[in-house]
Amino acid sequence: MSVKNSSFIDEVKRRRTFAIISHPDAGKTTLTEKFLLYGGAIRSAGSIRSRKSNKHAVSDWMEIEKQRGISVTSSVLQFNYNDFCINILDTPGHQDFSEDTYRTLMAADSAVMVIDCSKGVEDQTKKLFKVCKMRGIPIFTFINKMDRAGKDPLELLEEIESVLGIRSYPMNWPIGEGKTFKGVFNRQKKQIEVFNHSNHGQSKGEVITSDISDGRLNDLLGDDLHEKLINDIDLLDIAGDNFSLDEILGGNLTPVFFGSALTNFGVEPFLKSFLDITTPPKSRESNLGMISPEADNFSGFIFKIQANMNPSHRDRIAFLRICSGKFEKGMTVNHVQKNKKIRLAQPQQFLAQDRVIVDTAYPGDIIGIHDPGIFNIGDTLCEDQSDLQYSDIPRFAPEHFAKVTTKVSLKRKQFLKGITQLAEEGAIQVYKKPNIGLGELIIGVVGALQFEILEYRLKNEYGVDILIERLPYRYIRWVEMDNFNPDTFSITMDTMIVENENNDPVLLFQNEWSIKTVEERNKNATLREVSL
Repeated sequence: MSVKNSSFIDEVKRRRTFAIISHPDAGKTTLTEKFLLYGGAIRSAGSIRSRKSNKHAVSDWMEIEKQRGISVTSSVLQFNYNDFCINILDTPGHQDFSEDTYRTLMAADSAVMVIDCSKGVEDQTKKLFKVCKMRGIPIFTFINKMDRAGKDPLELLEEIESVLGIRSYPMNWPIGEGKTFKGVFNRQKKQIEVFNHSNHGQSKGEVITSDISDGRLNDLLGDDLHEKLINDIDLLDIAGDNFSLDEILGGNLTPVFFGSALTNFGVEPFLKSFLDITTPPKSRESNLGMISPEADNFSGFIFKIQANMNPSHRDRIAFLRICSGKFEKGMTVNHVQKNKKIRLAQPQQFLAQDRVIVDTAYPGDIIGIHDPGIFNIGDTLCEDQSDLQYSDIPRFAPEHFAKVTTKVSLKRKQFLKGITQLAEEGAIQVYKKPNIGLGELIIGVVGALQFEILEYRLKNEYGVDILIERLPYRYIRWVEMDNFNPDTFSITMDTMIVENENNDPVLLFQNEWSIKTVEERNKNATLREVSL
């Protein structure tokens, strides 16, 4: 093996690319920041809605995120820890942004699921977990906020297994909870890790290790906590699932860690264990078969497009997940879908909105490339002339619809530009009535809060004030039939016919009865639930 190839493979093996998922307010973004703290990427962590400081989370870069204290767009963060190069995809927890999260999970090799110990498995966690299971990626569980009163740890494990349908193996076990939370017992190392107060979680905490049988722990933990810990560990060893690396990597067994991201309890031990268990980037499915990350041919796919990350420059960035080969600044690649050669002149990597130009990148890395308006989500780039294409990224069907117009007709050009950009990002889906111009657009979104984001971004990024008239439709179907004619196609009174950007016929329904009625009236038409 050449020195060059050896160096390349070493870089691939260093990579770990994972997404963090959770229900809102479970502490996902705080945990992300603590990873950055331990990796040396930041010196202090700013908690969401912190009362003790005016800091905002590093991964919440959009102004509206800072104002509301929620993540509304996926962030890409890279840092080094020990000998690993880590790419974190911090996703929106709010259910209204599940489509962005879905696309982001397509770029991840594993997922960290954050659960609030007082609330257990919540609705959004269930939805995102299903996506992870569908992809078959390993899922690691961090049960957060153990410094607050919550459910019994055994009850939480049972909930994970019964609600999510995945077996669990606690890698550590909490000692106390709420105000009595002292630390954890590390089941792998057979030792107790006691955590000290750590400046409200803004700097690293000290770790003291001790064997479970150490009599001095009675003084440190108290007789009751020490005895309960010994009994709990005996129960887990006898009745719990066994540790199995193969089952974890196959997505059938989730390792569970207990801690508190806000106060740093259990964060660094979790990160170390996670990195030891997870694997480097694996082969990816494509139309040409499985593509190895160690293949010479550079390739990757675009999973996200974001306009105006830097409002002063009105830029547009396409996020590319590298799947194989070595990326080098200035290289020329084939844009497979357009069958065009393009030069990637200024590749960027991220710490939220902070960007640096990179000279090289490897499989598992996420880079941002300037998009002059030629890329779409799901596009493949590769170095050779092959027709290699990675699997398509599905689109969620919108569940909320509104008629959107500009308040000032003179701003029409900026309005259409903003709508087009946001549609290409995948934030909204745009429809219009047949035989009518673009003056009146029908906007579909997965979650209702996205209308608020639409209004905010059009005003702040494009200087356009809009009117939003909510519509009563809740279901969408794409029509597949020969010679579709909107004038002769039979619909119910409460159904609307619209067209998408390709002028394909689309139907909007208010209820399921109307869907069945239209299907019965038009036997030669097929109504599809997903985009054609």
